[in-house]
Amino acid sequence: MLKSKSEVKKIRKERIRKRVRKQIKGVPSRPRLIVIRSNRYIYVQVVDDLSGRILTSASTLEKEFREKARNTKNKEASQLLGSVLAKRLKEKSLETIVFDRGIYPYHGRIKALAEALRAEGISF
Repeated sequence: MLKSKSEVKKIRKERIRKRVRKQIKGVPSRPRLIVIRSNRYIYVQVVDDLSGRILTSASTLEKEFREKARNTKNKEASQLLGSVLAKRLKEKSLETIVFDRGIYPYHGRIKALAEALRAEGISF
């Protein structure tokens, strides 16, 4: 039976997501950082998987971020988002995380976000 291209993409993305999540777990001492990327925005959340709670989050949609950045969909915006998130993590006294890139390859905006977090002192 033939499937549409969108169904094939959805199945492929779900397979990648499961493969990545099989190896990554977030615990209270080392929570999981989830990255969601769209064509226009980037969203990040820090999650404790044992309790199922979101500890902190940041996105390029926020008013605080929009005051600092002009564009929301380039590497500079990702770096700025990384520094904003690092400040929020340090306020909650979280220095180590597990980086969950999801279905996105580790390059471009995702890599810029990760490097900005590392530059601010967050280890993973």
